[in-house]
Amino acid sequence: MEKVKCLIIGGGPAGYTAAIYAARAAIDPVLYEGLEPGGQLTTTTVIENFPGYPSGVDANALMADMRAQAVRLGADVRSGVVSAVDFAARPFRIIVDGSTEIEAQAVIIATGATARYLGLPSEQKFKGLGVSACATCDGFFYRRKDVAVVGGGDTACEEATYLAGLCNKVYMIVRRDVLRASAAMQERVANTPNIEILWNCNTREVLGDSNGVTGARLERKDGEVFDIAIDGFFLAIGHHPQSELFAPWIKTDEAGYIVTDGRTSATSVEGVFAAGDVQDPRYRQAITAAASGCRAALDAEKFLMQ
Repeated sequence: MEKVKCLIIGGGPAGYTAAIYAARAAIDPVLYEGLEPGGQLTTTTVIENFPGYPSGVDANALMADMRAQAVRLGADVRSGVVSAVDFAARPFRIIVDGSTEIEAQAVIIATGATARYLGLPSEQKFKGLGVSACATCDGFFYRRKDVAVVGGGDTACEEATYLAGLCNKVYMIVRRDVLRASAAMQERVANTPNIEILWNCNTREVLGDSNGVTGARLERKDGEVFDIAIDGFFLAIGHHPQSELFAPWIKTDEAGYIVTDGRTSATSVEGVFAAGDVQDPRYRQAITAAASGCRAALDAEKFLMQ
């Protein structure tokens, strides 16, 4: 059985940043990247809001650079999926790919969260070509254009009002005849003139061509089918934190996000830390994930020194 000081689970901005800081702190981090090296960021194209890149940066290139930086500083970055954990006592036991056993003195969980999609083939076809699950990330590309937001909760209202400040027209596609959002968010939407709510509607298909999204085909509850012309299709129906593997051992909230202690990355199990979107239901940005990866590595270093 391999014994390591610090094991990092997940290879997105949080995981790679944690590996960079942990390597510089000489706590010999081993990082397993999981099924999606680079994390959710690799599903988008150009990132224009990551500091230090005045002309923007390709998302995959940014993740490759972070990974290379971690490796150069001494992190052991590996392919593999953590399939089981035992946090009952230290050292913690971790199984990778169903067979490789590791004992770790400290663990940093950085497995991220995935956006919920409708499950349409056309939605997957145009992902990154007009279909997005992050208005803050991609809204800039749709300035003075028409877009749609799917959802009726606080997140959908927040995304719609944000896009309304950039776009010509914002449709909200709501499957019920009421919004689930708070009264304050509903009022904000109602007072935004370029938002139009399409009530009792479900999306049947995202329409597009070789250049990307051109529209959406919707169906009302009464059976009416109609098309809208749009350039961007934004999902705002929630995210799913990748925390199921750890939930039997550490505290999570009702949505599955790992609960951390105050401004630290400490979880309910001493020696286990969480960083990035798996513990962040609010911001979900590459820069905030990277920052929390830094905190987790510093917290792990302090813990191991005790």
